[in-house]
Amino acid sequence: MVPLIQVELDRKLYDEKGDEISREIHQAQIDALGTAPDDLFQIFHPHEPGELKFNPTYGGVDRRSLMVIRITLVHRHSVVTKKGLYKAILDRLAAIGVRADDVQIALVENGFEDWFAGKL
Repeated sequence: MVPLIQVELDRKLYDEKGDEISREIHQAQIDALGTAPDDLFQIFHPHEPGELKFNPTYGGVDRRSLMVIRITLVHRHSVVTKKGLYKAILDRLAAIGVRADDVQIALVENGFEDWFAGKL
């Protein structure tokens, strides 16, 4: 099963770079996980100013804004592969001006039996 990507971010960033962010996250999946190019499932949740609450220095990070990327996928990838995905996402987002310090990634895994994709 292809990963399901959900992204929480400021509305301004979404309005300015939503399509680029989508493209770069998807390409990172293709590069790091071998996802097929036509397997694109993303949900963006843009937020108004003040709706995303965060500590700007927690963990020694210089956070200026917050983008949370939640990835749900079938448990089958090694820790090394998952870390490669995180790096690929951060590198590709950095190339379009999104700072790594402003990104948080959470990955949740489940089994094949936990998915329905429109066809039994």
